[in-house]
Amino acid sequence: MRRLAASALILALAACGQKADLKPRAGQGMPVAPYGRGDKPTAEELMKLTPQAAPERSVELRKRSEERSQDPFDLPPSDE
Repeated sequence: MRRLAASALILALAACGQKADLKPRAGQGMPVAPYGRGDKPTAEELMKLTPQAAPERSVELRKRSEERSQDPFDLPPSDE
């Protein structure tokens, strides 16, 4: 019974967290501005993913069956 109570307490503590704006630690400032940029980006701008880091997913469904084109790399196994 104690193990169950301890497990429930640990899960409850792990589930709670502080949801607040991101701020630099005390005594430290924001990172320097990137090369070629005049102003310093905010914390939200730094956390935003670029399209290269998180590309959009292309989900193109086939509407009808189509003949496959010839694949030059689809070779039979060698007899070695």
